Amino acid sequence: MSKGRSEAAAGALSLSVASGILLKYLQEQNRPYSAQDVFGNLQREHGLGKTAVVKALEQLAQQGKIKEKMYGKQKIYFADQDQFDVVSDADLQGLDAKILALTAKVQSLQQSCRHMEAELKELTSALTTPEMQKEIEELKKECAGYRERLKNIKAATNHVTPEEKEQVYKERQKYHKEWRQRKRMATELSDAILEGYPKSKKQFFEEVGIETDEDHNVKLPDP
Repeated sequence: MSKGRSEAAAGALSLSVASGILLKYLQEQNRPYSAQDVFGNLQREHGLGKTAVVKALEQLAQQGKIKEKMYGKQKIYFADQDQFDVVSDADLQGLDAKILALTAKVQSLQQSCRHMEAELKELTSALTTPEMQKEIEELKKECAGYRERLKNIKAATNHVTPEEKEQVYKERQKYHKEWRQRKRMATELSDAILEGYPKSKKQFFEEVGIETDEDHNVKLPDP
């Protein structure tokens, strides 16, 4: 047998295999598909090429095994409906009821899955027993350190009495008042001199050697 005849025979066999796969698929699914849809759905499982799918669908349509319709510029393929038994209204109602029951079951399972996912997330984010034991030991050490510091503070003899504390506050208020008064007096005096001074305030301060609180980033504290 020549090389050309061998390739033709292999191609025919491949087309036959593809036709069988596509016919079974369309009959089982019993819904319309484009060639691209069929290729996308079956390529991974059966390894069918796009060209083989198109040829096989066209051949099945020509043989009358499936139906073909044009929708715009796209061909749609589906199983021949004459091969299926006529479904009565009662059967359709039964199928509808079954679909509703299965839909409710799916929704219930999805809700259960969401609850389990939330529970799993909570469990995975929680501390394990060894991690919790380690955390407890670290907290115990921290508490022991605080107790030791408190013990040392209580044992100290240089505590400030309420009377001493009050005296410090009074002295602070006194010096704060003096500071404000002297600062105001110095400002008023310099302003009076500057009224007849021919140069700027900055030049006057430099010549006299006056340093202000602002020069040293010193701010009058709150009373």
